[in-house]
Amino acid sequence: MKRTITLLIMIFLSYGIKGQESTAEKAINTTIDAWHQAATNADFGAYFGHMTSDAVFIGTDATENWKGDAFKAFAKPYFDKGKAWSFTSLERNVYLDPESDMAWFDELLDTQMKICRGSGVLVKKNGRWKIKHYVLSVTVPNDDIEALIKIKEETDDALINKLRQKK
Repeated sequence: MKRTITLLIMIFLSYGIKGQESTAEKAINTTIDAWHQAATNADFGAYFGHMTSDAVFIGTDATENWKGDAFKAFAKPYFDKGKAWSFTSLERNVYLDPESDMAWFDELLDTQMKICRGSGVLVKKNGRWKIKHYVLSVTVPNDDIEALIKIKEETDDALINKLRQKK
């Protein structure tokens, strides 16, 4: 009888923990989807409302490492035109830390640049999930990498030299 009660308690606790994870994952997915939708709708306030004030956005260009207000300044003209960018998640993986106050994710996106990959970190602040760090990458099929290298070689070489001189 004790074993049965212990087993039932373990099943109940396991179900409760999984339910919490499911609720957290749902909230995280809702946050990321709403963030992407805010860009599609050119809703500047909603878009940046889903990010922490010190958030980092790393774009597809090697020079795009935007922190906080610098990203807002970069993005504002796009939002002011009525449409910033449009990203729709095709696939997403969400991972939670044991305390459930930080999460990270990766996603494949349908974008104007075709398939891209996004990855990021969210933190839970005052009961609400916010994006703290996001990286957007253009995906390149392995068979096409040599052609891509040739396309970007001159630009990359110039940037490599510039960055090496800064050290």
